[in-house]
Amino acid sequence: MSDLLPVIDPNRAPEGHLPSALLRILSAASTPALLAQSAQIDLGLAEHMPFPFLALVGQTEMRIALLLAVINPNVGGVLLIGPRGTGKTTAVRSLSDLLPEVEVSTCEEGCLPEDYERNGETAVCPSCAAKLKRGEPITRWTAVKMIELPLNARLEDVVGGINERIALQQQRVRLERGILARADQNILYVDEVNLLDDTIVDAILDAAAAGSYTVRRGAMVGTYRSRFVLIGSMNPEEGNLRPQLMDRFGLRVVVRGLMAREERLEIYRRVSAYRANPKAFLRQWAGVTAEARTEIENARLILKEVTLTEQALDLGLALVRELDIDSHRAEFTLFEAARAYAAADGRLVADVQDVNAVAPLALRQRRSEFMVRFSQQQQAEDELIRQKAQTLLSQQDRQRA
Repeated sequence: MSDLLPVIDPNRAPEGHLPSALLRILSAASTPALLAQSAQIDLGLAEHMPFPFLALVGQTEMRIALLLAVINPNVGGVLLIGPRGTGKTTAVRSLSDLLPEVEVSTCEEGCLPEDYERNGETAVCPSCAAKLKRGEPITRWTAVKMIELPLNARLEDVVGGINERIALQQQRVRLERGILARADQNILYVDEVNLLDDTIVDAILDAAAAGSYTVRRGAMVGTYRSRFVLIGSMNPEEGNLRPQLMDRFGLRVVVRGLMAREERLEIYRRVSAYRANPKAFLRQWAGVTAEARTEIENARLILKEVTLTEQALDLGLALVRELDIDSHRAEFTLFEAARAYAAADGRLVADVQDVNAVAPLALRQRRSEFMVRFSQQQQAEDELIRQKAQTLLSQQDRQRA
């Protein structure tokens, strides 16, 4: 490792950010302590070897936004906006190593014990009902997966549909889960989201917001869970995302390439080392990655207890009003991101500083100049209508007199 990069001082945060555990997590990427770690740690590495999240150079805002999204999925995901080659996809793919394991169903239908406990045998498939009666598990613990949506995906691929192979071979019709259902409790990454068909984007965003969705094919109906962390990326040079779709993403990050010589040189060195020997490179970052995973898991555990002060609520609502933002998703995202920021620091109360730290991420690109002008024009027209009505009323009064 090189010591060319400045260490992020958690007590002297970058502009707009509180000193917090999030910055301590990110600063571990450039601390000399990393050099003292043993390169002999046995990780039991498999084929899944993404570039370590903490080995990314710079891009503090992008990495904080991604961490907030995995700590609190209620922020509504992250949209990364920037030119190609700036590390957006690399950062997203590296996230899965920072997340704790999750309990997932072993059934093709996605049955869970909680369904059986809440609604009885009819809520699960016959096979799972029989297993649960015998006391056998229908779930297993597994690492969070990165599910990437292919650019050529059809709506049937995304939401699910009739399994044509089974229909032809076994002469029976069965609904099969789509990508959204398979992304449940995982990370769903949509690269070049601005190039997707609007119908598919709508389906993804609706499922992400609701946490479940329903598929109807004739008389067949299936409802599936879709509790995933949604992350999208786009290159604005290739086209914009419709405003109503842009609004559905919680946090927005504008990603630019790093321009400092030292940072670009460090990127080259780290990427070269990773490509030369991925396993050795991951071993070198194993210790700080494990520590970060523990901090994120702790933040997720205490998140449900984190509350906002009245001053924080007042600041957030005033910001939305002053910026003339119409969408009510703005303050929801702002407050949920502030709660996640506080949880990452181990605090149970989020205050005005937390709101201030996440405000650019949550509120940027939400103000519509078109809607502001439209509203102003409508107000002017309304005033004209009232004036004309008052003039006519006055004339009628004089005539009656």
